[in-house]
Amino acid sequence: MDYFEKLENNPYTDLLWNIPERKQGSVNVIGGNSGGFRAEVKVAEHLQTNYPVEVVNLVLPDALQGKVPPVPGVTFLGSTESGSFAEAEELTHTMNEAEYNLLMGDLSKNTITGKAVGSACAYSEKPLLITRDSVEMVAENEPDKVLLNERIVLFASVAQLMKVLRAVYYPKMLLMSQSLVQVADVLHKFTLSYPVGVVTLHNGQVLVAKGGTVKAVGLEHSELSPIMFWQGELAARTAVMNLYNPNRFIQATICALF
Repeated sequence: MDYFEKLENNPYTDLLWNIPERKQGSVNVIGGNSGGFRAEVKVAEHLQTNYPVEVVNLVLPDALQGKVPPVPGVTFLGSTESGSFAEAEELTHTMNEAEYNLLMGDLSKNTITGKAVGSACAYSEKPLLITRDSVEMVAENEPDKVLLNERIVLFASVAQLMKVLRAVYYPKMLLMSQSLVQVADVLHKFTLSYPVGVVTLHNGQVLVAKGGTVKAVGLEHSELSPIMFWQGELAARTAVMNLYNPNRFIQATICALF
């Protein structure tokens, strides 16, 4: 299994030198609906406070106008009656204005929002990390087109990845009961078939895969916990490391884990 490697420390520390001393780059934090947007605000604040990102833009549906102050750094887009994104073209345009996009989720489950988000992800021309319930939404809306976008990263649970694979009738099965090696083998084949990057957690190991290569980092070798993996801050750190190290997804993501 020359495509699979377990790491106990970070072999890519040289990438840390690419983090600029002065503020640089732009990131969109996208998500929310009329009933919830806490995670998006928290992650945007985390990026502004802890990393040298020059522009952090919080992208929310306009159903939240009045609930969030209309200050610089907040963009409101057209929304459905249920309070989530409605316009694919508008969302795609906003994604293409930033250097990196972080789709955090909290999206209303309706057909209009699903089609808008699925289309925007499929046709985004800028790097895009999809996490939390956003993964399930793209699994249900144009998954074939989304998975062909090489700029996309799926930051997902194994259960969510199972839905993605089923949605495109992928011939290899992914199961919660599989061993680490078996899951790595599926990710190896899946990322050879589709150009997306994948980050997932299985049996205490964070797996990072792209282009057939799979790396695993045990939680015991990092400062991470399973809860931290899904709160959003690790996804934000992954986005930042990839922003400053383009085209080096596996190496930059491993740096984020350590």
